[in-house]
Amino acid sequence: MVIMLDCSGSMDYPPTKMRHAREATAAAIDTVRDGVAFAVIAGTHKAVEVYPGNGHLATADPVTRAEAKDAVRGLVTGGGTAIGTWLRLADRLLGAADVSIRHGILLTDGRNEHEKPEELRAALDACAGRFTCDARGVGTDWEVKEVTGIASALLGTADIVANPAELSADFTRMMATAMRKEVADVHLRLWTPAGAEVLYVKQVAPTVEDLTGRRAGAGPRSGDYPTGSWGDESRDYHVSLRVPAAEIGQEMLAARVSLVLPQPDGQGPPPPLAQGLVRAVWTADMATSTSMNPEVAHYTGQAELAQAIQQGMDARKSGDTEGATAKLGRAVQLANASGNRETAKLLAKVVDVVDAATGTVRLKAKVAEADEMTLETRSTKTVRVKK
Repeated sequence: MVIMLDCSGSMDYPPTKMRHAREATAAAIDTVRDGVAFAVIAGTHKAVEVYPGNGHLATADPVTRAEAKDAVRGLVTGGGTAIGTWLRLADRLLGAADVSIRHGILLTDGRNEHEKPEELRAALDACAGRFTCDARGVGTDWEVKEVTGIASALLGTADIVANPAELSADFTRMMATAMRKEVADVHLRLWTPAGAEVLYVKQVAPTVEDLTGRRAGAGPRSGDYPTGSWGDESRDYHVSLRVPAAEIGQEMLAARVSLVLPQPDGQGPPPPLAQGLVRAVWTADMATSTSMNPEVAHYTGQAELAQAIQQGMDARKSGDTEGATAKLGRAVQLANASGNRETAKLLAKVVDVVDAATGTVRLKAKVAEADEMTLETRSTKTVRVKK
């Protein structure tokens, strides 16, 4: 575990922000279990090891936790923001440890202004698959797409902590969740027969994440999609396939889906942790062929909901009132239909809802920046399909 804490000059405005950040980091350190290897990085326009500071991770116990908290209490602010350097240092520290589950927590309060966007992108590409990372933005002066992009690339979570006083509770929850991870680098493996085509693979619960472009070859007609580290949890995925046409009454195996743990080189193919089969059946029964599976319908709507929010907020920022109203109205309609109450509450802070069922809304004249950013950041969170 490596904690990356923003110590740039902006963290001192107001001064209580950095105080809360130090307290949150100390709370997270207290949550690290005995025996877990950990480190703390201070991030500005460069990355500095705060603890243990010897190029390696420390092993958590009462002594090292106390030493780490002492080191964090001495942190001061100053300098700029270059998040790519923080991630690369975290990768070096984590990569040097003989551990299977590697995780990071990153906190920032500002925009990544002291390195080029392509430098951050290169750092994310270099770190992807090597460790997972949860990212948090504190206050309202950071860029939503940067923070969510970091979490997406590194298969972690992203969120806003608008009030710095709430950082300790959020960091404690994050660290507790990370401590429950049991298996690292799980892949969703998809085998398809000759002639079949994979249109997309998406995680749809607990958040929407398109994995289609992350496919890595895994043998003849097989591909692996990364899913990161798992604890005691369940996730839902939506796979879309195209198969060759066949005659009425015919049936074929359209895909074999499995969860696998990649084996070290030379140890042969990994045994599947779990496996399921996808059948394609041709029928002339109109009722069967035109009815949509309830789970597919639900998650298709949840994915559209996330997209509608993102497009609506982009339109709102660009001054496209008509486009923003249409997209956010559609988002209200989808949130209402699917029972996504949390997203509906966030939308109600940005639009006045006239009729949720039809998606009739009016843009609010004044919206708190924190409410805008919370809606954007949490737009991909979904609710499970009703049984």
